[in-house]
Amino acid sequence: MNKKQRVGLRLEKRKEVFSWIKAIGIAVILAFLIRTYIFAPIVVDGESMMPTLQDHERIVLNKFGTNIDSIDRFDIVVFHATVDKDYIKRVIGLPGDHIEYKDDTLYINGKAYEEPYLDKYKNQMAGVPLTDSFKLEDITGSMTVPDDQLFLMGDNRQNSLDSREIGTISVDEIVGKANLVYWPIKEIKIVK
Repeated sequence: MNKKQRVGLRLEKRKEVFSWIKAIGIAVILAFLIRTYIFAPIVVDGESMMPTLQDHERIVLNKFGTNIDSIDRFDIVVFHATVDKDYIKRVIGLPGDHIEYKDDTLYINGKAYEEPYLDKYKNQMAGVPLTDSFKLEDITGSMTVPDDQLFLMGDNRQNSLDSREIGTISVDEIVGKANLVYWPIKEIKIVK
């Protein structure tokens, strides 16, 4: 191999190394952007969303479009509860809603709603109410959920720190919506 061929081979190797570095750099930047702005893995910490979500399950959080128009009643959301702590809860009340629980039944604006995600716990309670009766105004002093606020509750109603204690949550505090349990593998499911 002459000198010209060796130089050409070195240039080809440099191009290949540069190509790999560029591809890895683009992949890292894309992963960062996706995790920061679109999807993020979250670990469930605690039992407040049982039986729907179990302690230490890993979920995919959809961070895209977490404004008031994209959040629906009964979505499961993650929000900043404190500077250091995020909570995961279910959306019960949207802005303008009047919330009441009476005889273990949810009433929104006077209409009774089914909560099938609570059936497992209700069956275990043998007639004892899972959710104590209350009216929104008794908790927050307001007849309806304020604009740009949400009323959130955990599915484990007897063991959940939620809007019944901490009040309504600003939509600005919402990090994202829970979409999918991906770990443990035997528990993979769409979050409902």
